[in-house]
Amino acid sequence: MDLKKVWLLEINLNKKLVNFIVKKYLRFDTKNPFISISAILAFIGVAVGVMVLMISMAIMNGTAKEFENKLFIMNYPLSVYPKLEGSVNASLLNTLENKFPEMIFSPYLSSQVIVQNGDTMSGGLIFGVNSKQEEKINAIYAKSVENLEFDKYDLIVGQGIKDKLFVQNGSKVTLYFTTIDPSGFSMMPRMKRFTLKSSFSSGLNAYDKAYMYTSIEALQTLLKKDENEYDGIHIYSQNPFEDIKKLQTELQGTMAGVVGWWEQNGNFFAAMEMEKKALFIVLMLIILIASLNIISSLLMTVMSRRKEIALLLSMGASQKEVKQIFLRIGVIIGLGGIVVGIALGFLGIFLLDNFNIISLPADVYGTSKLPLELSTIDFVSIVIGAVAIVFAASYYPAYKATHIDVIDVLRNE
Repeated sequence: MDLKKVWLLEINLNKKLVNFIVKKYLRFDTKNPFISISAILAFIGVAVGVMVLMISMAIMNGTAKEFENKLFIMNYPLSVYPKLEGSVNASLLNTLENKFPEMIFSPYLSSQVIVQNGDTMSGGLIFGVNSKQEEKINAIYAKSVENLEFDKYDLIVGQGIKDKLFVQNGSKVTLYFTTIDPSGFSMMPRMKRFTLKSSFSSGLNAYDKAYMYTSIEALQTLLKKDENEYDGIHIYSQNPFEDIKKLQTELQGTMAGVVGWWEQNGNFFAAMEMEKKALFIVLMLIILIASLNIISSLLMTVMSRRKEIALLLSMGASQKEVKQIFLRIGVIIGLGGIVVGIALGFLGIFLLDNFNIISLPADVYGTSKLPLELSTIDFVSIVIGAVAIVFAASYYPAYKATHIDVIDVLRNE
């Protein structure tokens, strides 16, 4: 017979032997049930660990995305600010609009104010804007002024301010500005009556309890600002990360700068990213702990099958084949748990996303629905991490199985 055929036949027989023994050892061991129970617990532990990790990462990503969307609207993708008073003006606005027609610009004035209705007062930040321009870049503002005629001294406030002052649309409220006027021998705060036209709800209390909008002409008059000067320019951009570089280049040599929404909230998102990484590591320990059951189960299998292993080695089975048997058992248990965990994870995400199983306080989180979004990178990281832990847990018992004293075992057992 051809040597090549003999070699191939031997490999095929060895594969059948390995597969036969793997199937035999994976069956429930009635003589040593604790070994099989330990393997089942390892399977369940890995599955639960992967499921919990997937759902947790989806919640973290969804929460970050939800806050990002809301902050994106209220903070604007990009904002031009003055480094020197008067450096952001109509001339600069016209230059930017002509240079970057793909972006939308909305100039504004701002001031700290106190708003009063009867005996109730609330502090906040008021923006004077061009209503037509602001509608194009701020969906929350656009919704609040829909089908409204917006006059010079009309006012739009956050829902939190409206609730605190107990006012209705059409009511008159008094605004006190931080700018003061000399009056005789005293200094009086500048004040003006405004008509409350509408209110907005951004989903974030920090904004709903502090932000107000009026016409830019009203603040120009009250703050005695030149009509060609602004406190800044809000910009809508579809690619803010790229466009900020273009604007920085264009603004070189001027006394104006540009900032992105992510820079204004950098600490918040850095903290969320750190929490996400910490949670990933902590929950990955669940899979690691579950994998310890794989080690204990395989080691107990090796100890209970010492005689069979010694017979295999004495009859010509190689150490590589013996190692392959136990490595394959551990990998089957672990990978089976990972596959089931992935299925349960996607099922859990589907149920939480489509059914109101968990309800959140909308006034705190901006939404009553649990936000979920599992990114591809997180999913791949979970799978790779779990597979690496399973292989590492399976390797040591498989290695120990090949290093038993064949002669001593056969003599004594």
